[in-house]
Amino acid sequence: MATHDFGYTKWGKDWVRFAETLRQTRPDPQLPSARRMARDGKVQITIDGRTVRAVVHRGRGATVTTVEVAPMSPGATAEISRQLSGVQPVLTDDLYVTIADAGHPPAPKLLAVTCSCPAGTPRCIHELAVYYDMARRIDDDPRIALDVQGFFRGPADSKGVSTAGTQQRWIALNALDPAAYFTASE
Repeated sequence: MATHDFGYTKWGKDWVRFAETLRQTRPDPQLPSARRMARDGKVQITIDGRTVRAVVHRGRGATVTTVEVAPMSPGATAEISRQLSGVQPVLTDDLYVTIADAGHPPAPKLLAVTCSCPAGTPRCIHELAVYYDMARRIDDDPRIALDVQGFFRGPADSKGVSTAGTQQRWIALNALDPAAYFTASE
């Protein structure tokens, strides 16, 4: 049974697609529980730059889930900037379609997802609940979709992950340069 509580705008639907992938061939039994957790306020999200940190409460326990979002491509940033006009631009579904038709879809790309739960599955229920909660938030305010991709920060801010004032627990493997990391001392 499909619900329209999450992702009823094109901006929010991008985050629902992370939970409900098109590659999925059978129903995921975790999805109804993840939607319920997001709907019941069991997900507490803080957004710090391009990092979404969430404390997800389930039963008596709580887990921490971190989602790192890739910076928006320069082409998408330029196209969105060109399309936005006026003092209070409104991010509508029509604007989303216009940007996507110009060849620069504003859909986010994920760099890394981590969860503190002991689940041995590629996607845990906490991660899915975060996707749904982000979709709900973005449906209410589509600017969050652009902000989490670094659209409102200058080019100097979007080149690297800002760690000032935050505690970063993980380093993505693709962030390490093997030539610089593995050196032999003479």
